[in-house]
Amino acid sequence: MHEGVPCRFGIGQPVRRTEDPRLLRGRGRYVDDLAPPDALHAVFVRSPHAHARIVAIDAAAARAVPGVVAVVTGADLRAAGRGALPCDLPLTGDDGRPARYPPRLALPQDRARFVGEAVAMVVAETLAAARDGAEAVTVEWAPLDPVIGIGRARTAPAIHDAVPGNRAYRWQAGDAAAVECAFATAAHVVSVPLRINRVAVAPLETRGAVASWDAALGRWTLLAATQGTTEAHGELTRGALGVAPQALRIVTPDVGGGFGMKNHAYPEHVALLHAAQALGRPVRWQADRTEAFVSDSAGRDHEITVALALDAEARITAVRWTWAADLGAYCVGFGPGVGTIGGPRIAVGPYAIPAFHVLSEGFLTTTAPIDAYRGAGKPEAAYALEVAVDAAAAAIGLDPAELRRRNLVPASAMPWRTATGQTYDSGDFAAVMERALALADRAGFAARRRAAEARGLLRGLGFGVYVEPSGFRDNRVQVAFDRQGGVTVTLSAVSNGQPHETVFAQILHDRLGVPFERIRVVQGDSDVTGYASGTAGSRTLTVTGVGLYRCAEAIEAKGRRIAANLLEAAVEDIVAERGVFRIAGTDRAVGIAEVAAAAWNPALVPEDESLGLEASAHPIQRVPNYPNGCHVAEVEIDPATGVVRLERYTAVNDFGVVVNPLTLRGQVTGGIAQGVGQALLEDMRYDPETGQTATASFMDYAVPRADDLPAIDWETVEIPCRTNPLGVKGCGEAGCAGSLPAAMNAVTDALRSAGVPETALPLPMPATPERVWRALRRRNTS
Repeated sequence: MHEGVPCRFGIGQPVRRTEDPRLLRGRGRYVDDLAPPDALHAVFVRSPHAHARIVAIDAAAARAVPGVVAVVTGADLRAAGRGALPCDLPLTGDDGRPARYPPRLALPQDRARFVGEAVAMVVAETLAAARDGAEAVTVEWAPLDPVIGIGRARTAPAIHDAVPGNRAYRWQAGDAAAVECAFATAAHVVSVPLRINRVAVAPLETRGAVASWDAALGRWTLLAATQGTTEAHGELTRGALGVAPQALRIVTPDVGGGFGMKNHAYPEHVALLHAAQALGRPVRWQADRTEAFVSDSAGRDHEITVALALDAEARITAVRWTWAADLGAYCVGFGPGVGTIGGPRIAVGPYAIPAFHVLSEGFLTTTAPIDAYRGAGKPEAAYALEVAVDAAAAAIGLDPAELRRRNLVPASAMPWRTATGQTYDSGDFAAVMERALALADRAGFAARRRAAEARGLLRGLGFGVYVEPSGFRDNRVQVAFDRQGGVTVTLSAVSNGQPHETVFAQILHDRLGVPFERIRVVQGDSDVTGYASGTAGSRTLTVTGVGLYRCAEAIEAKGRRIAANLLEAAVEDIVAERGVFRIAGTDRAVGIAEVAAAAWNPALVPEDESLGLEASAHPIQRVPNYPNGCHVAEVEIDPATGVVRLERYTAVNDFGVVVNPLTLRGQVTGGIAQGVGQALLEDMRYDPETGQTATASFMDYAVPRADDLPAIDWETVEIPCRTNPLGVKGCGEAGCAGSLPAAMNAVTDALRSAGVPETALPLPMPATPERVWRALRRRNTS
């Protein structure tokens, strides 16, 4: 490290988020803050039925409302040549045919397929007028039977003609014959059916957009909250709009939460863009909270059965999965990939299980579509497998930790090729588990349980060990110095709460010695960032970090050539270290700011090179990295009411090299909160008879509050990743992967200690007071 160049903002330092001062002071720039003053307001007319034919739409009264400028229907979009939004996920079923993805029109003309589906849009001078106009639109409906739940979808008439039987795909992976052989010879077989409840994403900022049309340039600009502009841009231009890529620019300012559901385009975008062109004025829309609950893409919603075969020494010889996904009314984004590409990759988890088989099916129902939600299959898989391992331990009378010790992949075996085809490059799963159990004081749990019982309460301890593939696909990054030595870093990734401005400045400061405060991060503009993936799959740090690393190498290489001219030395004699270019063996040196200024001087730049000091990279990470950890939860249950309270929580994780321990902890704590919320509180429900959304507000849908989580005991074990030069592993989804099994296994442990029969365990998520209370009543009749 060069003397005199401070590194208190470098890799490994707990640097406070530079984003926070403006965000906490209300100076953030979100979509709804940036609409032009002359923008028209849009309000959508949404279906009150889960399933109904659209007989007719009468907008005459709406058009007569003062201030209403236009009413847009599906017929208008069709006349303008607007098509369907595509689902671009490539997926081939076990019959060799592509999955069946029904078309999703922005405003359907034939029928509505879930409560909240938009069928018309009213545009007016004011929001109040738009609302009045929407209420004046008359839709003649012919209600049809709703299709709620996977069981109903299997037998109900098709809700899309293109998808007979409502089954979008049937997909298999693994060695079925080897699994059948292992089960036939197993000493123990345990099968656990599980329901993975549907959850509302409920980001702090609801979806919104502002569309405008530039007639002179013949192009649209869409101001929208995204997690990266490329996915939505492609779906709109080559899909619904059918135009060349340069005909649309997408700009994303600050984003108040995404978690996967803001990765893709939505029908509202198509309608807004159409209206902006047709009317020649910007058109704005921001969802209210109930509108978001009924129309946003939701998360999870699966039925999974995990069966384990174990030998006489309690070693798991095979695992069999059956996985059924409720996709909602349409296949969108990564929805069909959750139960195929996402979860099954880790069907064997952190265990040395030699054989696996997964049969996965996806069904369409008359509910809001499902898309990726913080982990996109990986938390679901970790939860199901860890609950099954606990059930196996109970069935054979073995300590759950001991069963895991006998089956975890040992550190000495790394790199380890799993039966699913993944290669775990690094990790010590057993050591992480042992440290978590020690930090959680598992040895002292019996005394805490006795103390709870003395107070009339039940106490349970549960834990889960997870590993998840993260940080693959691509991202684009550009690093450009100005003449004064300041740096602009441009990313294809878009922060939706992550500390991009802080962490990427840390990496560049650490690598090139640029003053931390002189680094500016730019993101969220398709004209600037170009075509590349966005923020998803815990990839941004690992993939963009690699891009920054490569940019730094290129800048150093060019900097050495310029420094050689400045110092009148041979390039071979110049050594570079954290932004200082020195003649080897001497004290003659120049800093990177001086080199950056010289890069604009034609006399100092080599003849075959361009002016300026900049570099770009578009890395693609073809193999994942594998964050892993063990989370431990303790709960107390009041048997009189069934209320579950999370009393203690411990998380020990291996994220490889830690860039910023402060922001890392924040990321994982957020994931833990969402996992605990799903396990104990959250449940997006539909009435099975009417298909009405029963949880369309925060009065009915319970997200975790501050007092639902205890202080989290926390440690990291740094085992560098071997598949990227920074040694980092993804962290954004890990909190959910660890917390789902830890919380639910703790509930099961408490109920088991009270004599609840195994046939009633585990409870479906969430473990609500009613479900817990009913389970406790069963102990008296078993």
